[in-house]
Amino acid sequence: MRRRAWGAIAIVVSLAGAPVAAPAPALGAPVIAAAGDIACRPGLTPTRTRCRQARTARLLVGRPRIKAVLALGDEQYPSGELPDFRRSYGRTWGRVLRKTRPVPGNHEYRLPGARGYFRYFGARAGPRGEGWYAYRVGRWHLIALNGNCSRIGGCGPLAPETRWLRSNLRQHHRRCTLAYWHQPRFASGGTHGDLSIYSTWWRILYAHGVDVVLGGHDHLYERYARQTPGGVRDRRHGIRQFIVGTGGVGFARPRGRHRNLQSRQHRHFGVLKLTLHPRRYDWRFVTGGHRVMDHGSTRCH
Repeated sequence: MRRRAWGAIAIVVSLAGAPVAAPAPALGAPVIAAAGDIACRPGLTPTRTRCRQARTARLLVGRPRIKAVLALGDEQYPSGELPDFRRSYGRTWGRVLRKTRPVPGNHEYRLPGARGYFRYFGARAGPRGEGWYAYRVGRWHLIALNGNCSRIGGCGPLAPETRWLRSNLRQHHRRCTLAYWHQPRFASGGTHGDLSIYSTWWRILYAHGVDVVLGGHDHLYERYARQTPGGVRDRRHGIRQFIVGTGGVGFARPRGRHRNLQSRQHRHFGVLKLTLHPRRYDWRFVTGGHRVMDHGSTRCH
């Protein structure tokens, strides 16, 4: 019998390796699902360790409780060509296109202006040439950012996207808030390591009480303790970051361990499912085999 992640009990493996029981999510609150680094070039044969975008897509299709699918960048390898999007991503994750709220990755910008990405996703990707936007799910405010700084006028204090971010947060600072873009600020070093270019954004998000930041880029799953923009643990005001680069294209072997890392795995493709309650969020990392490998709950600031 196949074990499903949304049943009453699922098996979870912690960093220490001890299995624990994950309770079923409460009914009523909306769910979002997120992952990046998704679809291989059309025609490549799936194996256990690559090109499993169809397997992760099955965690999303036919699940009405999922109100939004956050595609965390590098949706289509190797360069986001429009025909590739239609033949590979489109036949898998594209089955939930109407729910999808994407951000671009660095691979999409291998084409000038990420033109394949913006043509495929259309208005769902935000204004063409920018790629940042905001929306609401339940009582939560969600902010999609374009982390390809050199392509969109920078990510510094005076950059157009940064000015928009400040303005948007001033208007929505009373809600639980989640932000996401492709490249993570903090990482253990699976491929890229910490990226200080996003320090300005983290300072702004922290100052406005943002609760969660999602990213991909490294092809693994990592969950971090709540921390400050400087990487200091802060249980009261800190932001919790998740890396979910497990959408299907392949894996990256970790090369270190960040001081605030709480959970990590790099051998299973899957998606992060977040239940967005009015004053808290529950998380579950669900693999293609419908196993829950990490879970928990945290109140909003």
